[in-house]
Amino acid sequence: MPLRLSPTFRHALAAQREAPDGGRPLVGMWVCSGSPLVAEICAGAGLDWVVVDMEHAPNGLESVLAQLQAMAAYPVTPVVRVPTGDVVVIKQVLDLGAQNLLVPMVSSAEQAQAVVDAVRYPPRGRRGVAPSVSRSSRWSRVEGYAADADEHVTLVVQIETAEGVEAAAQIAAVDGVDGVFVGPADLSGSLGVLGQQRHPDVVAAVHRTVEAVRGAGKPVGVNAFEPEVAREYVEAGASFVAVGADVVLLARGSEALGATFLPPDVRPSSS
Repeated sequence: MPLRLSPTFRHALAAQREAPDGGRPLVGMWVCSGSPLVAEICAGAGLDWVVVDMEHAPNGLESVLAQLQAMAAYPVTPVVRVPTGDVVVIKQVLDLGAQNLLVPMVSSAEQAQAVVDAVRYPPRGRRGVAPSVSRSSRWSRVEGYAADADEHVTLVVQIETAEGVEAAAQIAAVDGVDGVFVGPADLSGSLGVLGQQRHPDVVAAVHRTVEAVRGAGKPVGVNAFEPEVAREYVEAGASFVAVGADVVLLARGSEALGATFLPPDVRPSSS
């Protein structure tokens, strides 16, 4: 009996837009530990989406596969951020069975088009064709996968440079880009205020990007670990937000335990 793949992040965003009241924002978090166990814990937390990070975390193909398998039993949308828009890397991650990709550092419509080409089979793109031996098609158990592969993949590109902000409308308008995600951390560096994600220039750039992407008819998301910041960007029009990360929660939570139970003179110094 043919298998069916899960709906993608694009479908979740479409359902949000079609809700009578416009829907609520889709709330997600990062998994940066490289641990399938931690990914499974986060997948069961009741959030809408979880991002497995390959750009800044110790993740390779094997660990991403294990985390996708660990999360498969839960009603959450797994997203994988690839380390680069390279066509080979994207092919490998798609063949693992990732249905939702986040591609960092996209600063022009030309870059966005190249990424779109990388996720599509010929003749529409350049993705290598091997569905019979890959988990993406469940080893050809998903009927018609090769012909319908685009339906099973959501592509979100990440704007995190000053150039990307200026080109946001053009990037969002590229056919095959399903959404845009704004990264204030790298954006702060690009704008010359490294580490100052709440600097007025960074905030203004995020707002400009949200407006431009929405104007192009595409959903836009933002990375915002502070609740008040996340709410501000949602009010500005963000459809999805990433509000935390596994390693950050563990770091701050373990520090809080130390602060609660250890006398000040034996607490580790952060300096």
